[in-house]
Amino acid sequence: MEKPEPFYRLPVSKQKTSSEIINEARGVLRTLRTQRPFTPAEDQRKLFGSGSSRAPQNRPPSVFSLHASSFDLAESRPASGVRLSPLDYKPIVVISSKAEDSSVSLPKPAVDAAEVRKISNARAQLFRRTSQGDAFPAKMAPMDHYGEKLDCEEPAMMSSLHGTNDNCLAEQRAYTPFNDKGRQLICNEHSGKPEREDVLKGTAGKLLFQLKGESNQMKKHGIVASKPRSTDWKRRLTGVEDDTRIDELEEEKSFWHLKVLPILQELESEDNVESLSLACTKLYQVLNEGNMLGKRFKRRSMLLKTLYKLVEIDSDPLCLKLAKIILSMKVDGKNLLGACKLAFKVCRNGKNDYLIQNDTLLDCLLEVLRTEDLQKNSEAILYCLGAIKFMSGNAVLLNEMVGKGAVEMLLQLMKQINNIKENDSHFSTVGHLLVQLTATLRNLADLPQTRCQLICSGAVYELCVALEQHMNDKDVCTYIVRIFSKLSSYNDFCAALADCSRCYILFLALLNKHQKQQDLVIRIIFILGNLTAKNNQAREQFFKEEGSVNTLMSLFQTYHELDLNEEKWYHERGREEKKNPKHPSKAEDVLIKLIRVLANLSIHPSVGAALAAAHRVVELLVTVLEYKSIEVCEELVINAATTINNLSFYKVKSSAVQDKKLRIAEMLLKLLMSNNMDGVVEAVRVFGNLSQYHEICDFIVQKKIHKFVIALLDAKNQDVCFSACGVLLNLTVDKDRRALLMEEGGIGKLVDCLRDFGPADLQLACLICKTLWNYSENITSAALCFGEDTDTLLMLLTSLLDEELALGYGLDRGDHHKLYWETEFKPVAEKLLDRIQTHRSSVSTAIITAF
Repeated sequence: MEKPEPFYRLPVSKQKTSSEIINEARGVLRTLRTQRPFTPAEDQRKLFGSGSSRAPQNRPPSVFSLHASSFDLAESRPASGVRLSPLDYKPIVVISSKAEDSSVSLPKPAVDAAEVRKISNARAQLFRRTSQGDAFPAKMAPMDHYGEKLDCEEPAMMSSLHGTNDNCLAEQRAYTPFNDKGRQLICNEHSGKPEREDVLKGTAGKLLFQLKGESNQMKKHGIVASKPRSTDWKRRLTGVEDDTRIDELEEEKSFWHLKVLPILQELESEDNVESLSLACTKLYQVLNEGNMLGKRFKRRSMLLKTLYKLVEIDSDPLCLKLAKIILSMKVDGKNLLGACKLAFKVCRNGKNDYLIQNDTLLDCLLEVLRTEDLQKNSEAILYCLGAIKFMSGNAVLLNEMVGKGAVEMLLQLMKQINNIKENDSHFSTVGHLLVQLTATLRNLADLPQTRCQLICSGAVYELCVALEQHMNDKDVCTYIVRIFSKLSSYNDFCAALADCSRCYILFLALLNKHQKQQDLVIRIIFILGNLTAKNNQAREQFFKEEGSVNTLMSLFQTYHELDLNEEKWYHERGREEKKNPKHPSKAEDVLIKLIRVLANLSIHPSVGAALAAAHRVVELLVTVLEYKSIEVCEELVINAATTINNLSFYKVKSSAVQDKKLRIAEMLLKLLMSNNMDGVVEAVRVFGNLSQYHEICDFIVQKKIHKFVIALLDAKNQDVCFSACGVLLNLTVDKDRRALLMEEGGIGKLVDCLRDFGPADLQLACLICKTLWNYSENITSAALCFGEDTDTLLMLLTSLLDEELALGYGLDRGDHHKLYWETEFKPVAEKLLDRIQTHRSSVSTAIITAF
């Protein structure tokens, strides 16, 4: 007769692989799950949340005022090439009183070279005056104030905005659809308004600057005009191209007067906010219809001046319209900043989300991210990102962002930011940008389609680069870690993160640097728990990183002390019932997730064996069981017991679990006596491993724990029965303890479990057979050994050994089920059946003797 062993196994000639050990360790080695750290929503929409590490004086403001002066009128002008230096020559004034002179004609080629130089000098002087901010003198006002202008734009735009309405009225009165084939500037020689109107009506003389011979004059002064401008002159002086261009200008001019100008008049004269909003809506539609959005529209400066005046009106619906139009005009510099701030101001109020949903402001802001220079317009992009971040807090807008390619744009922007290194002067500024960008990505991470885009776009790498470069910026680190915390809960992203080998070093560096920042620490620990939950390579790689276990233990000690101090504080004030056990404190939550990492690491054979021998690790786990009641924090206590259970699986030299086994057993007894069924089951699992030691078996019998374990066989739960059978199996190794199995109806309960779970759970069936095998080692009569359950047991064993019938229960499990039946269950079941049948013939005699 072979000597029975705990957890009966067949002899093998080679060492089992890791996967084989893990597969056999059902109910012994288990990973742990836990809830993702909760992130409360911010009470207010700000650039930086209330928990920001940035001091108020070191961060851009979220609240500001906007005025017309917040915008730069000079920047509103279209590009006019190279500005000329001021010349001393005065322009030649040509005065004509003829009616036909009121129409404007193309400049004619100059015959006299000196005349050409004079005209060029005049134009240069005009450019100089307007570039310095000087409007025309009171005597001189442009006839077509909203009409076609020289590249220099009308001088009046540098004057007060409040004069625009008069100009609009003057233009509308003066406008007639004549054929303007040249570029001439007509100015009134008199200062009064009546005289200006006379000029516009053609009743007074005109001052005509003939702008000819520009290139010769520029060459004389060593100034070269831009190529497009030079080419434009050539085209206007040659053939069909000239006529086409003129037709386009006429069409634009006609469209301006007939459709745009009346709306601008309404904007300047209307006082009702709702009417202004409607006018802005109409204005955008008209501009879009006339292809006047963008920088090429010549009258954009007058239009923008009108819009800039309206930003001071305290109306979010109006400001929304204004921001959209201004951004659509492709403004730059100070004006781009003002427009982005205007959009930020509107989006800052969550009540405006419904307005934004029905508008196209999001498109304008995404266009800013796509086209604007990061370093040149960093402040504007900051408020643009801030507005988009606010939008991402709305579910409707969030989905809209994904459909419009926001994820790809944000990642492209992050790549640009990552190229700015720490020694760059813009480095501190891009940190502010990263906070907004990563906060937006965190919101987008809630959508399944975003996760796929992030994986395919290499977001893991870029996020890790940003994390490494901004290690000292807690705000940036927090948002990136929140992204990883969210997405690592999914297998596909978790695998992508695990493949980024530097992530483990980064996470450890962050834990060491921000050890007492609970909101950051708990998320990093949660991520590590996800990485090590299903990936054996991740377990090994993290464990091999220098200082990995020491870092975890340092955190364990820090938050253990914080938890002790908190409990002491409550006890001193007589408030023992401080909270619901389902809602741990911040310190407890860190410990829960930290212990989860240890439990998951211990699944790896070599890592688990090393941790089992680490006395500091085991000591801290036992300490948790000693000071923490399951009634106070259920998840923490159960996680500690599970981790001890995993470590107790490894029989290694200098095992810390073995050294502390009796102390652990005392803590488990306390857990068994609780009213928490999950805690009871976990304690039984640990006893299943520890009961392989004689001292623990003696402890179990002494404390009558075996009766409690036998009672658990009635739980009608496979996992509970499996754990209980493990304890009973080890107890029956010692022949002096086998009779204990008869107490509390143990044999009958085992046979019931075999009947209820055996066909579908061969591992449990095998464990029951091993227990009965050990129990019946010295059998003399099947009836005396198994009593009234003998026939039922024979029938069950015969049925389970029928290959066709037995394997029919596991068709959905494939070859693994069949292999286990052949190699593990069948050998022990056949031996047990043979033993029972051998002693079956003496049943009648045994019954008579018994009576």
